[in-house]
Amino acid sequence: MKKTHTIFAVSTVLTFLNSTASYAITASPESWWVGMQNESLQVMLHEGNIAKQTWQMLPYKGVEFKGVTTTNNANYAFLNLNISDNAKAGELSFKASDGTVFTYRLNTRNKNSAKRPGFTNTDTLYLINPDRFVNGDPTNDSIASMQEAANPEFKGGRHGGDIQGVINSLEYLENLGVTQLWLTPVLENNMPSYSYHGYAITDFYKVDPRMGSNELYKTLSVKAKEHGIGLVMDMVLNHFGSSHQWMSDMPTADWVNFDGQFEKGKNATTHARQTIQDPHASQYDKRQFNDGWFVESMPDLNQRQPLLSTYLIQNAIWWIEYANLSGIRVDTYSYSDKAFLADWTKAIMTEYPNFNIVGEEWTSNPAIASYWQRGKINQDGYTSDLPSVMDFSLQEALIKALNEQESWNTGWVRVYQSLANDFLYADTDNILVFADNHDMSRVYTELGQNLAKTKLAMTLLLTTRGIPQIYYGTEVLLDNTPSNDHGDIRIDFPGGFRAHTVNAFTGEGLSKDQKDMLSTMQTLLKLRKEKPALSEGSLMHFSPKQGVYSYVREHNGEKVVVLLNKNLHDLEWDVSYMQEVLKNTQTGVDLMSNESVTLTVPIRLKAMQARLIELE
Repeated sequence: MKKTHTIFAVSTVLTFLNSTASYAITASPESWWVGMQNESLQVMLHEGNIAKQTWQMLPYKGVEFKGVTTTNNANYAFLNLNISDNAKAGELSFKASDGTVFTYRLNTRNKNSAKRPGFTNTDTLYLINPDRFVNGDPTNDSIASMQEAANPEFKGGRHGGDIQGVINSLEYLENLGVTQLWLTPVLENNMPSYSYHGYAITDFYKVDPRMGSNELYKTLSVKAKEHGIGLVMDMVLNHFGSSHQWMSDMPTADWVNFDGQFEKGKNATTHARQTIQDPHASQYDKRQFNDGWFVESMPDLNQRQPLLSTYLIQNAIWWIEYANLSGIRVDTYSYSDKAFLADWTKAIMTEYPNFNIVGEEWTSNPAIASYWQRGKINQDGYTSDLPSVMDFSLQEALIKALNEQESWNTGWVRVYQSLANDFLYADTDNILVFADNHDMSRVYTELGQNLAKTKLAMTLLLTTRGIPQIYYGTEVLLDNTPSNDHGDIRIDFPGGFRAHTVNAFTGEGLSKDQKDMLSTMQTLLKLRKEKPALSEGSLMHFSPKQGVYSYVREHNGEKVVVLLNKNLHDLEWDVSYMQEVLKNTQTGVDLMSNESVTLTVPIRLKAMQARLIELE
């Protein structure tokens, strides 16, 4: 038996004709698919006084018209449909009481769409701010209909990077060794300023024309897969841009939290995410966190509104189906209503059981982050279908570990303790690990522009449990010293823009250290693909000592020992304490150098060196 959900999809402008006039109306969606697990479809119509019309659908086998939902705003009407198993692709015809007729397309799904695989721990995600990566089409840098024009000299302005630039870079990304692309939002952000980051969406169904088009985004997905790379979409459920038409014409009076009004000091979010799990928290504090706005330019959505909840659920499903996505990253995950989040994740995972979604819960407390992961037994009974969460705890621990002196409670023990908290998670293989991202200073910057430390950090990231994410340019040591301004963190990728004299794609102008880092990253990413133990293996780690952190990844008899030496001097390292995994194995091979290693005598660890030794 199929389950049903009310659904929305893509917006389009349709022209309706009758005997006396023609007029434009926006419909969401412009089309849908037959053969979906969820059979219900709700089409949102928007036009002045559209709710005054009555509608009928001409007979269509397998499709039932369930009537119209209206709201307190006469400019919206919602057509409710049920599309059964036996419905075929084709065109539905609707007729309004004034004689208006329009057609609506039902499409055929791609083969095995429902069974699509999501990203897993065998993948490595590469995070890109498209505006700062590569300008593949200079003709769309400024668009007359968009409020903000290109201003590449301003760190907070639009620099001109776009989807075409990412397409042009796919060979480089394949050679680097990444297998998934996570682009910060490419949807329309028609805001007067600071629109480049993408998180103030003004049309949830339209790619920003300064980035390209819906069709080009789909092309990126197709071409990326030809290079063995999947596409992960960054989605925003909590808020939207204040220039969205909703702010002047809300579908319902309760579409936006706090009656659609922002008062500084009164209804800004408290960011107190712990209130969601806190058994002692007041409802007042919970509301201030969930319903509060980030800033005035990003109104906060009320996902308790059923029509909006449906809109957001099916917006996600539409993009998965349209662009053939392999994953979703959800921005500011816990800021949305938690009952809605349970519905949203369940609807998507019911439709695509092998899919993956990672939620951003920015906390270094794994007790809070783990609350949201699928399979977690929570004290309050909350059940989530979110497969993956982001590991901010490990990120923070890694930076501290490499910057601190070693002691009983500083240095590598930070990483050891962070990973020791894995008992809190329902699925430790499905956790996103990272050294930095688009909202924090770059790892090379945080580690004092130290190449050796950065190589240690990325070696751990690419050999520990979970799903690694690399921020664009880490492989060539991009740096935001001395500023932590987001415009500097999201620096232009070298070689991505016409005026650049340094080119990471060709190697021209790269320093010796940059070439060293790039080569190291390529080697590590190659090893992740070749050695399943490094991506899929179980993890056993040993308490750090004398500045060395050691662990073993094991998969189907394949074992790799990882030794990370952060000392500024060489060591002769006795590995006899690891006998429970060595099991009297006497030799191994260093995967980074292909040198033979004898395990029955102390192993040479050079200063600030990582060694990956496969047991023979």
